[in-house]
Amino acid sequence: MQSGNLVKTTVLLAALTGLLVFIGSVIGGTNGMIFAFIFAVLMNMGAWWFSDSIALGLSGAREVSRAEAPELHRLVESLAQRANLPKPRVYMIDSPAPNAFATGRSPERGAVAVTTGITQLLSRDELAGVIAHELAHIRHRDTLIASVAATIAGAIGIIADMARWALLFGGFSGDDDDNPLGLLGGILMIFLAPIMALLIQLAISRSREYAADEGGARIVGDPEPLASALEKLEYWSHHPQAQMHVNPGTAHLYIVNPLAGGGLIGLFRTHPPTAERVARLRAMAPALGWRRSRMSI
Repeated sequence: MQSGNLVKTTVLLAALTGLLVFIGSVIGGTNGMIFAFIFAVLMNMGAWWFSDSIALGLSGAREVSRAEAPELHRLVESLAQRANLPKPRVYMIDSPAPNAFATGRSPERGAVAVTTGITQLLSRDELAGVIAHELAHIRHRDTLIASVAATIAGAIGIIADMARWALLFGGFSGDDDDNPLGLLGGILMIFLAPIMALLIQLAISRSREYAADEGGARIVGDPEPLASALEKLEYWSHHPQAQMHVNPGTAHLYIVNPLAGGGLIGLFRTHPPTAERVARLRAMAPALGWRRSRMSI
């Protein structure tokens, strides 16, 4: 399953790159595309470099010492050793809404943040499953993957914006004969490409959540604690308090996004449906022959 998620992520990143090249050819001329791409790379590199401090700051997380939260530190340390990772920094968010997220551009810069609500809601095994999921994000360098996807999608959005302004002041810079879609097709692509790029970017995000679920289950040695935790967190995510106590700018980072919608809005979900995640997790044990040899923590 993990290899399948990796292949899917690679294919989606290639699709984003192809879309970037294609919209450049539709608009005509390469100078604007190169400029926009470089600008997007620099912008997203800055966001990636400071992503951990930005995310932790926006969520109101504060770093806690071992003396303040000895059990939490021991749990994180034990799981990090199991995952063969450096122990990440440990943060607490004073919020009754149960949730958690990880950030950091590399395993050496990793950080795990949990809310006070999640430590009260989940059992020790369930909390271990959640933290293991977040450690899997750190191990898979998902912050880097998300930054690459955001860079390409951002470049597509910038190029499309430039093209819309160009239309207002005289049309495309290149000849219509060089446009494979013609003028009307080019205009449609200008408006559709950013939406297509966003959908691909979100699909990459959902794929990485599946990979982190599997990775977390492997770290713990049993998929059931994480599956059970996800069910509790999904139920709580519909509570008004869960949506009142989350910053929209960081909602996509959490293990369960409390601001996710259904129906057509589901196309723009940052996470897969929780029921599907739980089903996949519970299908892992018999498929892999695990004997519920859960780690001692």
